[in-house]
Amino acid sequence: MKSSIRLQAALVSLFMVAIVLVCWQFATTAGNEARQAPMTPEQKEYALLMGQASGDQPAAQKGDGFPTPAQFFSVAAENLAHPFYDHGPNDKGIGIQLAHSLIRVAGGYLLAVAVSIPLGFLIGMSPLLYRAFDPFIQLLKPISPLAWMPIALYTIKDASISAIFVIFICSLWPMLINTAFGVANVRREWLNVARTLEVSPLRKALQIVLPAAAPTIITGMRISMGIAWLVIVAAEMLVGGTGVGYFLWNQWNNLSLTNVLFAVLVIGVVGMLLDQFFVYLQKKVTYAE
Repeated sequence: MKSSIRLQAALVSLFMVAIVLVCWQFATTAGNEARQAPMTPEQKEYALLMGQASGDQPAAQKGDGFPTPAQFFSVAAENLAHPFYDHGPNDKGIGIQLAHSLIRVAGGYLLAVAVSIPLGFLIGMSPLLYRAFDPFIQLLKPISPLAWMPIALYTIKDASISAIFVIFICSLWPMLINTAFGVANVRREWLNVARTLEVSPLRKALQIVLPAAAPTIITGMRISMGIAWLVIVAAEMLVGGTGVGYFLWNQWNNLSLTNVLFAVLVIGVVGMLLDQFFVYLQKKVTYAE
């Protein structure tokens, strides 16, 4: 039954992709035909002032433009065929750029894990700490992660470390809140049994509280990873240098919409793979009562 549903869902997904490609092809073909109209004298003069060709259409229309599906897949295949080339600071392969982004995300995310999960355990197991920390969490949680970027750049004075700090800040709150919530809502009966058997606090935390709260903790980690991957792209667009966000912004400055679309697709695919990893972890730690 499940395999049949999966097959049907896959067929529906493929059908939706086919519809998108057909609409994309139609829209870009119609747009290219519409741009074949000759330029007016005013448009030619503007093109000369902008340093463009003054022929029948501006260079921006003759150049990359919005790609057709065939053009997009051609550029995507070229980028994927040589993902690790390095021709200087502003010309690196998508593999190198992606590696820089993943390293930054891993650094900030693991630092957030090391802080939020132990702190979440303490907050969840102590009603006093729960009430004491709650105002600060509610105050800091709504702040946009990118709002911390100017402060990080001023104090740290390093773009890459500042990006890691921003990832740390944005990853901290979902994990902290979910960990504290999961620990605080462990069944009282299980804790009472541990108290009756005089189980040590460390053993109780590792063998009773952690397994019971694990699904909620993994959910927080999953949410944090989604936010971290979302933020690193925007952060790299601001700080520049390297990373998939910088690659996207650099291609936009080069007016290469084909590469911009390719970068967007790469960001989506990597984000989906990261999310599926946490879905797999969540299934492993979830038990049926």
